[in-house]
Formats: sequence, structure tokens, C-alpha cells
Amino acid sequence: MKVAFNLLVIGADIGMQHARQLERLKALGYDAVEIPVFSGSEQHYAALGRLLADIGLVAGAAAVATPQANPVSADASIRAKARDHHRWIVDRTAAMGGEIIAGPLHSPVGVFTGFGPTPEEFDRCVEAMRALADYAAPAGIRISAEAVNRFECYMMSTIAQASAIHQAVNHPNYGYMFDTFHANIEEKDPPATYERYHGEINHFHVSENDRGVPGSGHVPFAAHFDALRRCGYDGWLTVESFGRALPELAGATRVWRDLFDDLDSLFAESVAFIRREWAAAGERMA
Repeated sequence: MKVAFNLLVIGADIGMQHARQLERLKALGYDAVEIPVFSGSEQHYAALGRLLADIGLVAGAAAVATPQANPVSADASIRAKARDHHRWIVDRTAAMGGEIIAGPLHSPVGVFTGFGPTPEEFDRCVEAMRALADYAAPAGIRISAEAVNRFECYMMSTIAQASAIHQAVNHPNYGYMFDTFHANIEEKDPPATYERYHGEINHFHVSENDRGVPGSGHVPFAAHFDALRRCGYDGWLTVESFGRALPELAGATRVWRDLFDDLDSLFAESVAFIRREWAAAGERMA
């Protein structure tokens, strides 16, 4: 198990200028970071990968589909752009030595048709995810598509939807993510849902109900950690909290206020919480 931090709360362009913050994360006890892969050259990500390796942090990518490169669009030219965008993400992730790409890769956040996904959109999504997983496999990069709540996405909002797509993709390099924030909205019993589908889930986001510091709200984290332990989870536990550093993301996620005191407090309190809860779950199993 690795404790990780999603750096979108800092910004969309992580680079050498963030060395001190990356060193601070390592000093606090983090094992890995999710790096936003939204723009930049392969040389940029290669240099960032060397920095992370020197610090001792494992790299992963946080990535998204875009409206201009929508994998489920009815327009074949837009789907072709989505394929190229997915390959671009894989190439940048490989350049920094990343081992996983996680996020709403299946469809753009904030884009709606007014209806649920059609059978045609489902098929396009499956085709795109299978192609992405196939392209990423030679680089040893796992794919983890994110189920995003109905107010941000319609293609994959529930774990049941994620599972249906996963089963249709049927690729050993493809899985999906469980995010406690989204599950808190969409699932009747989030910990039980995780247990039911755990064999397909290859990534886990630790996110409070208000996107603030984990453990400060009402997400039932003790039950979540018990379920993770029972199911033998050994992947990443990634803190995801949002702020207002990235205006586009703040707008998409509806973050209009500060959700934590400062970044260092968020870093320190989050890793301490995860380590404490993970240990406590182990003690309850003993």
C-alpha cells in the first residue's frame, strides 16, 4: 500500500518550481504523487520524473478527457482526437516513469446531453478504454477510470456503471477507481459497494464529503479502511482535496470557498489520518 497525494490542489502545471513541496510530502511520509498531465512536453515530464526519483516519490498521472477530444462523441473526428489525446497522456506518463493513469478518461467532466448514456455511447466508451489500456500496457502503465458523480458526468457516475464498462473492456491493464467523495453521493452503502466490486477496482481516492481534509467530515472512513483491509487492498491510497488554485477545476468542481487552513496542514493532517486509520483497521482485524 502506498499513501499518495493528488497535486491538482496545487495547480495544473507541476514542475521543478514545486521541488520544496514535493520534498515536504516525502518528509511527511507520502510514497507517491499524482501529477496532473494536462500540458507540456515529454522533456518536461522526463525532468520531473528524475526529480521525483531523486526525492523518492513514485509517479502517477491525473488525467482527463476534454470536450475537444471526447471519447464518446458521435463525431468520428472528435473520437480520433480523443485517441490521440489518450496516447499523448500515456507518452507523458511514461516519460516521467509513472505507473498509473487515473481520472475521468472516459468522457469530459461538465459535458451533458440531457440524458443518460446511450448504447452507442457505451460502445464508444468501451472501444476507447480498450484502446487506451492496450496502448499503455507495453509501458507498464495501468489505467484507472474514475466514476464521477452525476452532477459532473453522465457516462460513468456509479460503481455499477464503471463495472459494466470494465467487464465489456475486458483488458488486464484496465481497472477503475473508487473515490469516497463521489461514492458518498452515488452509492447507498459505499463501503459495501467497494467490497462487492473490489476485484475490479485498482485505485482508491481518499476524499472527504466537502473535498476538505480527510477525517474532518462525515465520510465513514473507518468502515472504508476495514473494507480495504478485509479485501487485501495493496494499491495507492491517494488524498484528493480541491482548492481554488486552478480556476478551471474550481469551476468544474464547484469549489467557491477554502476547504482547509493551508496546504501544509492539508499535507500533514491527511497522511497522519490515513496512516492512523490503516493501522487501526489492521488492529480491528487481528
